[in-house]
Amino acid sequence: MHKFLPAVAVLLWSGCGYEGQPLPPLANIPSPVTGLSANQLGSRLVIRFGAPTLTTEGMPIQSVLTLDVRVGPTGERFDENAWAATARRLASGSTKDGAFQYETDTAAWMGKNVTVGVRAIGPNGKPSNWSFASVPVVAPPQPPSNLKAENTASGVRLVWNGSGSVFRIYRKTGAGEFVQVAEAPLSPWTDNTSQFGQRYEYKIQTVVKSDNHEAESPFSPAVTIATMDIFPPATPSGLEITAAPNSFELSWNGDTEPDLAVYRVYRSVDGGPFRKVGDVELPAFSDKDVQMGKSYRYEVSAVDRMGNESPRSQPVEARWQ
Repeated sequence: MHKFLPAVAVLLWSGCGYEGQPLPPLANIPSPVTGLSANQLGSRLVIRFGAPTLTTEGMPIQSVLTLDVRVGPTGERFDENAWAATARRLASGSTKDGAFQYETDTAAWMGKNVTVGVRAIGPNGKPSNWSFASVPVVAPPQPPSNLKAENTASGVRLVWNGSGSVFRIYRKTGAGEFVQVAEAPLSPWTDNTSQFGQRYEYKIQTVVKSDNHEAESPFSPAVTIATMDIFPPATPSGLEITAAPNSFELSWNGDTEPDLAVYRVYRSVDGGPFRKVGDVELPAFSDKDVQMGKSYRYEVSAVDRMGNESPRSQPVEARWQ
């Protein structure tokens, strides 16, 4: 046993004392920004992006970064260094929905293509690579005018004046926030998802599209509408009368509207005034209150849950023999 102890001791000593090659220091260069977009909103250029969270070596960024955001003409041949030397640097921005947002006026670049460049600079002064987005600057689109909202049986109908590629429609329900609900190529447009008994607010934006880029107008003044169900169901059709041993049997085509409540049956005896004789849920009615030698005329209407009543059907007539 004793002759093996030195060998074991040597192995233990060499395992504890081993040192590899020293690792090179980390460069700590931020990765490029993410999700860069640049869109024209009226006479403003709106720039959005996300700041990097990792270095180029995949390590978490622990310190606050400096953001270098610049805007300048693209030129016939884009040269990164020449662009960076003359581009306008934007001093400050804001955060919105977890992303950074910068804005600048477009007047200096009207009718030109501009390039937006963003990079992140670490506390050691080392910058990330530039991220670029290009956008043509056009005359600011005009917002839609004379926006009106109308209560219709199919939903809220919006009408407006304006010209553009499309119109973006935003809606707010009650005390909620505005959300985009549609893009319409032109006026009018009907909101088929609106419901009766709600309060809605709408605003519209003109969008001009060209070469995969968009220019957006400011929003139109908002309009508000409180929807009400004042629209009756369709008039029942196909009313027929059949004589039975002790009654007149009426039948007609059923109504498919979801808010139908009842059918209302009217009767006239020997040319007298029509009077209501019953409300039924199914498209059929049996009139057992008939007398020999008298003539009977019948009409039927449909009534919804709000009490809106349709016009009456064409009458049918028969004489009890």
